[in-house]
Amino acid sequence: MKKIFIANRGEIAVRIIRACRELGITSVIGYSDADRASLAVRMADEAYRIGPPASAESYLNIPVLIETIKRTNCDAVHPGYGFLSERPAFAAACEENGITFIGPKSKIIDLMGDKTRARRAVSKANMPVVPGTMEPIQDAAEAKKIATEFGFPVMIKAAAGGGGKGLRVVNSATELESAIQIAQSEAQSAFGDSSIYIEKKIESPHHVEIQVIADHHGNVVYLGERECSIQRRHQKVIEETPSPFISDDVRKQMCEVAVRAAQEIGYTNAGTMEFLVDANQNFYFLEMNTRLQVEHPITEMVTGIDLVREQIGIASGEPLSFKQSDVKPRGAAIECRIYAEDPYLGFLPSPGKITRLRTPSGPSIRDDSGIYEGYEVSIYYDPLLSKLVTWGKDRTEAIQRMSRALREYQVLGIQTTVEFYQGIMEDKVFLSGNYSTAFLQEFFSRTDNHSSKADPTIAMIAAAIYELEHSSSASATTRSTNISRWKMLGRKESLGE
Repeated sequence: MKKIFIANRGEIAVRIIRACRELGITSVIGYSDADRASLAVRMADEAYRIGPPASAESYLNIPVLIETIKRTNCDAVHPGYGFLSERPAFAAACEENGITFIGPKSKIIDLMGDKTRARRAVSKANMPVVPGTMEPIQDAAEAKKIATEFGFPVMIKAAAGGGGKGLRVVNSATELESAIQIAQSEAQSAFGDSSIYIEKKIESPHHVEIQVIADHHGNVVYLGERECSIQRRHQKVIEETPSPFISDDVRKQMCEVAVRAAQEIGYTNAGTMEFLVDANQNFYFLEMNTRLQVEHPITEMVTGIDLVREQIGIASGEPLSFKQSDVKPRGAAIECRIYAEDPYLGFLPSPGKITRLRTPSGPSIRDDSGIYEGYEVSIYYDPLLSKLVTWGKDRTEAIQRMSRALREYQVLGIQTTVEFYQGIMEDKVFLSGNYSTAFLQEFFSRTDNHSSKADPTIAMIAAAIYELEHSSSASATTRSTNISRWKMLGRKESLGE
């Protein structure tokens, strides 16, 4: 493998470029007009325009990406996470055009991308699943009957999706019909598939995931777990390993069943089995992410294994460079996702120019970043700026290092989640290690900070403005006039140095 195309942007593109450089592989990136001055474009060996800022016309445009990959004579494509990383159509297009897709086969992505089919598949490996339907529900009458059997509350979920899209919590039968309609509409819009299913809602669970990796020679290995219960809008914001909640026996059971399930479906490359764990440490399969996870660095920090290098090696036909007996996690690691968001206004995105940037350093600190001083944070994409990771000989030391690193982290010109995370690192519930997916809601309610002063009306108006900026009509106006959105907003456009 001599040349890899990176079908992504931001910090994950930078991460893949670094792995390619260490391996002596030429890195090629495709970029939208909004990313032409990005750090990834500056770092890649080659960079090519793939379209305007709108994702549908650039990072999600499969024909354009395939044409660019072929034109640049790339051997393989790394999809990173998000965008097309779990779209079977993209993996299939690569397979049809003789391009190595660094990930599982398209048929496996398709299987595990459909939540009901995935539930049926892992059940064959004796993996416990959350009580719910194994087939998409057909109508409201059927849904009401099923929900009544399980008992409220239940969750209506998109069969083809994740990330909180097409998901609704239903507390009573009177809420069911409207929740189904909204969930189906969201699912159709986000995934092009309105299929939904029902799961029994597990109250205040822990969200724990198992990292697995498999080669084409029959080797399947687990790399431990990650605690991912601190979430906003069903999106993770802080992760740590090992989980401070589960016991060693439960950890071993979860890891072993994850490997059995991966073997059952014939999985290859890096993947993650996600579980919900109740207060009694009973665990249930939630879904499988058939890609590299955002939070993979904490696993790398405690195992010393470079997951991206292993991904590339597997795609090249090489066996894993280690055996299960070689995996000996050491210490603890924590990751804080640094977002351009205002936590006290409902995590409203905060685009704009970074006028000052100072990143932390020192022993056992890692900052996977896609930004630089003077960089313009776009309104078009996810507001993730970087991933700050710390390691310690134990959880206490990892938290101490994270607290220190967050105090050093300075980003001016935009709002970020840095200061917010400082408060969490000092929170008694977080320090106890016994927190659930309800943590953030409870944190806001018990802490005496300016979150209580945030005007919800202002937040709603700001959110509406943000959504308007993302509308297709606004995009069309920008394209037809060929004028930068920042200029339209009365801001000076920054193209970098």
